[in-house]
Amino acid sequence: MGSLLIQKALIIPLDHVQREKNWFSGDIAVENGVIKEIGTDLAVKYPNFEILAGQDTLVLPGLVNCHTHAAMTLFRSYADDLPLMEWLSKKIWPLEAHLKAEDVYWATMLSILEMIKSGTTTFADMYFFMDQVAQAAADSGIRACLARGLAGSGNSAEVGLQESEELVKQWQGGADGRITCMLGPHAPYTCPPEYLKRVMQLADRLGVGLHIHLAETLTEVNDITKQYGLRPVELMESIGLFDNRHVLAAHCVHLSDVEMDILVKRRVGIAHNPESNMKLASGIAPVPQLLKKGALVGLGTDGASSNNNLDMFEEMRSCAFLHKVSTLDPTNLPAQQALEMAADRGAKVLGLERLGSIQSGYKADLILLDLHQPHLIPLHDPVANVVYAAHSSDVKTVIIDGKIVMKDRRMLTMDEERILYEAAKHGQDLVKRI
Repeated sequence: MGSLLIQKALIIPLDHVQREKNWFSGDIAVENGVIKEIGTDLAVKYPNFEILAGQDTLVLPGLVNCHTHAAMTLFRSYADDLPLMEWLSKKIWPLEAHLKAEDVYWATMLSILEMIKSGTTTFADMYFFMDQVAQAAADSGIRACLARGLAGSGNSAEVGLQESEELVKQWQGGADGRITCMLGPHAPYTCPPEYLKRVMQLADRLGVGLHIHLAETLTEVNDITKQYGLRPVELMESIGLFDNRHVLAAHCVHLSDVEMDILVKRRVGIAHNPESNMKLASGIAPVPQLLKKGALVGLGTDGASSNNNLDMFEEMRSCAFLHKVSTLDPTNLPAQQALEMAADRGAKVLGLERLGSIQSGYKADLILLDLHQPHLIPLHDPVANVVYAAHSSDVKTVIIDGKIVMKDRRMLTMDEERILYEAAKHGQDLVKRI
């Protein structure tokens, strides 16, 4: 790993240090994949470090996408404007039955390309052929938290458990530590309690956490309540899903006060996906209430078939605006809070340590934004400009684990043209298999 010195940049550290402003100008020294020092005039101290000029540049921690299905880029624009269960059962699941490993690799590479170019340096994924997803993460240089999706019925139930164990054994800590593995029981409505208990036992034996969809729709809540006499979060609590293990719960849209208190008490990481929830008309998650209670909430895009992009800048803006208008309170979800959800809180939601903040000893996952843009001038408040005005295309340089993966919008670790060609080809071939 090389040594870098980002020089004379505007920095938003998200380090929660009490100071008059949430930003300052300075230098950042990076060595061996971590942030070595933040200060001023560091070139004298580190004369041999590679210089990245920071003039007219804003440095942020890399963004963390807490929930997506990366390979679903192949389904982008394939099935839109449908209710969730109809969308899944009539469009997505039948097409997924025809997926091949090579499809998933190139679709994931396409997603990673889109994510890196829009400032995402870490993503949490749940899907199939996860060895291909892991390989794509390793090849591209991104950081990833990966789970093989599990359903508790049919032949796939046993195969899924076996493939999950293989994924963990092969890839946990892989790609120089950039890959973390979890188990991925899809949801309470596809994984009955007895199967979930087997998943929990396997997770505990392997020493990994769980990634699950939870309380996403009213249909789910009503069906689970009718079948078990408990709401989804209450059901998960009753079977011990949250006991002494890290859990990443996607969506959490329809929650009672009791369920919110359970999630807070159990320190469950919640992935809020505002744009996907809006598009599928799933509802509005009670994020302001959750945050006031002390819940751990980050942001995700969900898959590109239900969003339809992986743009975390859009997600921040949508999150802030949605919760202001839904509560008729413009003070809800201020820009600083939305940005924290997209970075350092997101890292905590995934259970990743020393990530998502610009401070000494933290992983050097950083993004540099070009401030010389008409929509970013004037710069009264850089945090507000990032959340309310910035475009993902303003990201000019991306550093992951101390390595430059994109510089001045040019990818250094990925063959962009080949990825675009292969993903388009595999997407068209997939729909012909039905």
